[in-house]
Amino acid sequence: MEGVVEVRGGRIQGVRRGGVWSFSGIPYAGPPTGRDRWRPPTPPAPWTGARMCDRFGPTAPQAPAFVEAALGGEPEVHDEECLFLNVWTPELDGRRRPVMVWVHGGSFVSGSGSSLLYRGGMLAREGDVVVVTFNYRLGLLGFLAHPALADDAGSEAADAPTAGFGNWGLADQIAALRWVQDHISDFGGDPGSVTLFGESAGGMGVATLLAVPAARGLVHRAIVESGPPYTLTAEEATTRAEKIAAHLGVPMTRAALEAVPATDLVRAVTEFGAAGAEDDPGLLVMPVIDGGLLPFAPLESVAAGSASDVPLLIGTTRDESSFFALGSPALSTLDSDGLRRWLRRLSDDDSEIDEMTAALLAARSGRSEAVAPRDLWVAAATEYVFRLPSIRFADAHAAAARPGAGTFCYLFTWETPAFGGVLGACHVIDVPFVFGSVHNPTVQLFSGGGEEAFAFSAAVRAAWTSFARSGVPEGDAGVWRNWDPAKRPTTVLGPWPGGDGFIHQVARPRDEELEATARLVAQGLHPPL
Repeated sequence: MEGVVEVRGGRIQGVRRGGVWSFSGIPYAGPPTGRDRWRPPTPPAPWTGARMCDRFGPTAPQAPAFVEAALGGEPEVHDEECLFLNVWTPELDGRRRPVMVWVHGGSFVSGSGSSLLYRGGMLAREGDVVVVTFNYRLGLLGFLAHPALADDAGSEAADAPTAGFGNWGLADQIAALRWVQDHISDFGGDPGSVTLFGESAGGMGVATLLAVPAARGLVHRAIVESGPPYTLTAEEATTRAEKIAAHLGVPMTRAALEAVPATDLVRAVTEFGAAGAEDDPGLLVMPVIDGGLLPFAPLESVAAGSASDVPLLIGTTRDESSFFALGSPALSTLDSDGLRRWLRRLSDDDSEIDEMTAALLAARSGRSEAVAPRDLWVAAATEYVFRLPSIRFADAHAAAARPGAGTFCYLFTWETPAFGGVLGACHVIDVPFVFGSVHNPTVQLFSGGGEEAFAFSAAVRAAWTSFARSGVPEGDAGVWRNWDPAKRPTTVLGPWPGGDGFIHQVARPRDEELEATARLVAQGLHPPL
C-alpha cells in the first residue's frame, strides 16, 4: 500500500499533502504515566493493522501559551500520553536526504511539535530534506528534579539513557533522536546526516544535548536559535523541587507526587512562577546537571570537546527581550527607577550600573527614536540573557572544533509589524522565516508578509538546509565566515544600515551594547532567569 512505513510498534499510513508525504502523531515512546511518570521513556506499545497518521497527537499538559493563543491554528489536546512525533518528506524513495529534527520552544512549560509555526512541509519540499518535529514532557512532568525521583526502577527500554533524578523531557528528546536513527531511512532520510535545531527553550535543549554523552553520535550538525545554554545545578533544582512540593501540599516523595493530577502540576507552574517578581520573566524549570543524563554544564562540556565534530550555527534576534516585556505591565511601563532596580540584579555596584546605563545610552545616541528606560532594559536584557551567553558558547565551540566542524554566528534583524512594530526584531520572529510559515496568513500578523518577506524566508531556509546538507550555510565565504572570537564575524539576517538586501557580513555588530554588559557575564554571574 502506498504511503505505508514499518516502524517500531507496527505499520503507519501517511498522507500526501502539498507535494510531500506527511506522517503526524507517530508514537515514538510509551505513555510516561503511572509508574513511568518521572522515569526514562519506554518503547511504544505495538498495534495491529496500519495506523493512520493524518492528525497530530496530544501534546504535553500545559497552560495556554501567548504565542499559540495569538496565532490560533488547530486546537490541541493535552495529555500525559504525549510522546508523538511528525515527519515530512519529499518522497518515500529510499534516498538519503539530510534530516532536520526540530526541538520546540516554550520555556520548557509550553509548546508542541505541531504548532502552526513549525509545519515542515515547505522546508522539506523546497530544501529536499526530511523534517521531524516532536513533543516532549514539559513543566514539572518534564523537568522536576530531586533525588527522591532517582530512577531506581530503571526502564523497560534496553537502550534508555540513565536519567539521574531529572531531565525527563531531555530523555524524551534523546528517545526521539534514537527513533530517527532507527527509522528515518524508510522515510527517505539519512540517519548519518541529522541536524538538530531549535529555538528558545528548544535551542537550549540543542545546546544541552551537545553535552549529553547519551546523545553523541545522534546529532551531526546543530543549530541553536536564541537558546543560551542555561542549566540548574543539582542543589538549585533540589531546593526548587522541595519548594514546589510544599506549594502543592504534598511530601517530597515519588509516591506522593505520582498521585498529584497532571492538571494540578500545570497549575502549580503558573502559581509558583507568579509568586516571583512581576518584572522577572524567569524560567521555573530547565535542564539540571543531575549527575546522570547531564554530568556537566553545556559550556564546560563543549569547551572540553564534547561537540568538536559537530558543526554549529548559532544566533539571536536583535531585540529578543522586547517579547517578554509585552506580557508584563511592569516592564512595558518601566521608568528610570525601575530600570535601576532591574539592573541591580546584575550588579549591586551603583557606579557599575551608571557606567552600563551610560554605555547603553551612548550606543543608541543618534537614532531617530527616543531612548526610553524600557528600550535600555530591552538592550541590556537581550545582550545579557541571550546574546552574550550565545557568543561565549560559540567561542567555546570554535576553540575545541576539529577541521570541518565550523562555527557560524548570525544576528536576526527583521522586525515584526505586530503591536505597531514596538517589539522590533523580537524573540521568535526568526521561526516563521526558517519554516516558511510566513506564507500562512495568520502567521503574517506576527511576521509580516508580501513578496519581500517571502524572498527573505527563502534565503533563510536555503541557509538552514545548506547547513544541514554540508555543515556550511548557504552563501559564499564573504557572507558566512567561520567564527573568530577576536573579530566576531556575524551574518546579519534582515535589514542593516547602509546595506542592500537581507544578508550581510558584519564584524562585531552592535558591539557597543554587547560590551556594555560583557564584563558582568565575564564575571560568571547567573542571569535573571
